[in-house]
Amino acid sequence: MERNSEVYQTYVKILRHELVCAMGCTEPIALAYCAATARAALGALPDRIKVEASGNIIKNVKSVIVPNTGGRKGIAAAAVIGVLGGDEKARLQVISDVSDEVKAGMGAYLEKTPVEVLFLKSDCLLDMIVTVYSGESWAKVRIANEHTNIVLIERDGEKLLEKDVSASSSDGEEPDYTLLTVKDIYDFACTCDLRDVREILDRQIELNTAIGEEGLRHEYGANIGKVLRTTGDDLRTRAKALAAAGSDARMNGCELPVVICSGSGNQGLTASLPVIEYARGLHSDRETLYRALLISNLVTLHAKSGIGRLSAYCGVVSAGAGAGSGIAFLCGGDEGTIAHTIVNTLAITSGIVCDGAKSSCAAKIATAVETGIFGYEMYKNGQEFYSGDGLVVKGVENSIANFARLGREGMRETDHEIIMMMTENI
Repeated sequence: MERNSEVYQTYVKILRHELVCAMGCTEPIALAYCAATARAALGALPDRIKVEASGNIIKNVKSVIVPNTGGRKGIAAAAVIGVLGGDEKARLQVISDVSDEVKAGMGAYLEKTPVEVLFLKSDCLLDMIVTVYSGESWAKVRIANEHTNIVLIERDGEKLLEKDVSASSSDGEEPDYTLLTVKDIYDFACTCDLRDVREILDRQIELNTAIGEEGLRHEYGANIGKVLRTTGDDLRTRAKALAAAGSDARMNGCELPVVICSGSGNQGLTASLPVIEYARGLHSDRETLYRALLISNLVTLHAKSGIGRLSAYCGVVSAGAGAGSGIAFLCGGDEGTIAHTIVNTLAITSGIVCDGAKSSCAAKIATAVETGIFGYEMYKNGQEFYSGDGLVVKGVENSIANFARLGREGMRETDHEIIMMMTENI
């Protein structure tokens, strides 16, 4: 692929836009970022906080531990740590540098400061508004569509920033994801000038490996990664365990950052760590690992972009297809092998529901990685799913579109029911 072509430059832009650092689960961190920005606009420590959040935000904040909060979960904890200790300039690392003094004072502040949580009816699945008050003064911030996409900052009735809520990108320049195809992803990965992506991928390898190993060393949540390691020490098990352990740590308050993919740390871990572990086990050189990660990340983004950032469809299914594709590449697979790996994987695990961020996400990651590897091994052994097998249709792009439609449209009512079940007492 020509380096100056539109597709090549778009793929580099997509990777730079997507593979960014976040500390903590991205939904509560986005809420902390929103609250920190509101506090900065107010210019004072709030004596009252109001949080309005769409169902998918409530779902994904409700049960996950927020880092630097002393093990606290939920919306109030995310908003308050953003207000007290957040650096609004740090975006998804907004609470990565919270002082011991702030941590110690959080409980007292929560006791004396009302935090009102309201359900926000919105056409945007990712939508939140945080309003902070100090006496008669107030400030309001809204984030929509992307985790750092601020569309409104208002103080005492004066709009300091306002943009169309339909603008989905925080930098106003969203790449054209419609240019993603399996054929071009494979071509790009094989021919990419690694100088354009090395820094991004080195950061993904370093940070995501660190949190995966942290999860294997210590006790986090249900310890899915550690449990997997008790079942065997083969490469396949190690790949699943490392990815699951990263999620164990991340869902349960670990303060290490991750490089996310498609707006999700769990998807970032799933797309990267199994590929990294396989490269280690196969003694692949660094360049081959880079190119396998390009395939895994871009396949993940391709499979997920038609679904949307948040839905009832578990995002690690897409990332599992990405990981399987990256592993297939490490094992010598060509474009056709990768295409069949994707279809086989999606045909098996699509339909796993997202019922919020929490400890069981690690087990879903392990399942998705297992299926991605199995999807490759099916094709390696001459087996595949054919057009007419459920949602599989002729052509990998058509199948990806079908499964995206399932997640985007078909599971909309499922998403509504999940949210209702999870928010009955809010």
